[in-house]
Amino acid sequence: MARLPTTELRKYLLTGQFTRRGCLHLRPSPLAPPIPPLRTLSTTPPTPSDQQPQIIPLRKQLKDQAKAAKLSGSPKKKLKKSDNQTVPGWDLTVGIEIHAQLNTPSKLFSPASTPSSSSDDAVHHHHPNTHVAPFDLAIPGSQPSFQPTTLIPAIRAALALNCHIEPISRFDRKHYFHWDQPSGYQITQYYHPFARSGSVTLYPRDGIAAEDGEQVTVGIKQLQMEQDTAKTLAQPNSTHYLDFNRVGVPLVEIITEPCIHRPATAAAFVRKVQMLLKSVDACTSGLEQGGLRADVNVSVKRTGEEELGTRTEIKNLSSFKAVEDAIIAERDRQIRVLEEGGRIEGETRGWSLGSMETRRLRGKEGEVDYRYMPDPDLGPVVIGGDLVERLGETMGMLPDEEVGVLMGRFGLSERDAMALMLMEGRLEYFYGVLEELERMLGVEAVEGGEQRHAMLAANWCLHELGKLAEAEEVGEAAAEEVTSQVPEQDLAAILFYLHQKKVTAKVAKDLLWDVFRGTIATGGVTEQIDSQDLWYKEITEADYAAIADEVIEGQEKVLQDFLKFKQGKSKAYPQGKLGFLVGKMMRAGPEQGKGMDPASAERVMRVRIEQVYLPRLEDAQ
Repeated sequence: MARLPTTELRKYLLTGQFTRRGCLHLRPSPLAPPIPPLRTLSTTPPTPSDQQPQIIPLRKQLKDQAKAAKLSGSPKKKLKKSDNQTVPGWDLTVGIEIHAQLNTPSKLFSPASTPSSSSDDAVHHHHPNTHVAPFDLAIPGSQPSFQPTTLIPAIRAALALNCHIEPISRFDRKHYFHWDQPSGYQITQYYHPFARSGSVTLYPRDGIAAEDGEQVTVGIKQLQMEQDTAKTLAQPNSTHYLDFNRVGVPLVEIITEPCIHRPATAAAFVRKVQMLLKSVDACTSGLEQGGLRADVNVSVKRTGEEELGTRTEIKNLSSFKAVEDAIIAERDRQIRVLEEGGRIEGETRGWSLGSMETRRLRGKEGEVDYRYMPDPDLGPVVIGGDLVERLGETMGMLPDEEVGVLMGRFGLSERDAMALMLMEGRLEYFYGVLEELERMLGVEAVEGGEQRHAMLAANWCLHELGKLAEAEEVGEAAAEEVTSQVPEQDLAAILFYLHQKKVTAKVAKDLLWDVFRGTIATGGVTEQIDSQDLWYKEITEADYAAIADEVIEGQEKVLQDFLKFKQGKSKAYPQGKLGFLVGKMMRAGPEQGKGMDPASAERVMRVRIEQVYLPRLEDAQ
């Protein structure tokens, strides 16, 4: 068969047109209706007509659904999540399947680049149907060609999950028909996966349910490589666009044992897996960004029964909250059905943000339905022990060890350490700021030693940058790129002057906003402080005392609380009243506290109360 020219092949794929050269031409019958083109794929969506219905925003759809559920009397959540982890008399069992997009430059079985690796366009803004090869579109005659580079992040993922790497693995075909799978089957590793028998240990800091105690170990049955499907874009009038850029993108599927029994622990497991995969650079992005997708299998049985109940699968959960909420909703639904004398059907169900119940999608397919068979076009994958050993030596620090370093060496709280680990790119940003800050200070954080500057850097990287992202004037795109808009050296300079008490906290926050908005050029923090005369010039001790004397006038009732504590009539020191007086001092000072340090103001006020005001009050009595 002669090879078709690329131009003709492109016309057929994208517009359904085919050359008539060499074909017999028949006169169309006047009675026969015109035949529509076989497929009408296009890289540019058509302009919507005036007859198309208005697209309703997702937020409004969710509000309307909540109102409808309220009017129909649908069951509501009456318990907090912390109180809704168990149901007396019933046992919950959950198994999880996580699909993670591997961080590779090419697709699994074709040399086409993955959208996330391409540098010709911004990530998530690629033109549709531009990252495709003939095999991705199932062109007749095209065959798969396994790309060895996709194996590297897959092995790193397996090692991070404590899995045993199989020396030989094979690919299978999983048959099903859907518009997002042009070949009619998916290539996966159902029978001979490349990794088995792993485990992940969860601790209270990971967010497990209190009922699970100090730790939970989740067993991992297997890891298998497989190809992703096309992306479906829903449009008005029941129209769907297909973007084949995602077809063939390499995935690793993580399948757990059915050993999770609390909804919060299931969400904690997904969160921990995301941290592990990101720490070894195995996946492209997290759950909320679309790099991970979680499916949960839920079943319930009465306490004391041996056999597990019939399981249902909830597909494509896209957030940690959705994992926990969907499991709670499905558990409660199954219990309600069984208590009413019904039976649970094995089926696939869906979950929408803000829903109170899962919804049926289709009947549950089994192994027979998928007609698994070895792929005849692909040979076995042989993984050498030296490669596994080398990747294990170069993986770096895993999350549990990293959290220990953040808490021990840098003095961070467990909560802040976990937040840095979970936020996309924030941990690397923190290390960059801290390195620059330590260079300026000439110190280094050590366990049991100097940690104040490290805690200051962590607080600003988490909370002050978080305030920038949450501000109403900041667009969604800018919020996601907040660290890229505040260079590490500029934040380190602000923190250096704040740590040395050369600027106030208010001035430091204003400087951060100026850097974020771009009004201060990179490296121009010091120049901005000089030009605006923002250096902190603290007032003298005598000035503090004079302001304290001015503030204390007419506050005899407040001083009585301090006197009661001094005389032993009150057990607790009136710290709140001291803070009230210090606040009045800050407001009464020059330019509402400019040149005043709150810590110095509190110290002077405390001394004046103990040595001056209380003796006067006692003499007066």
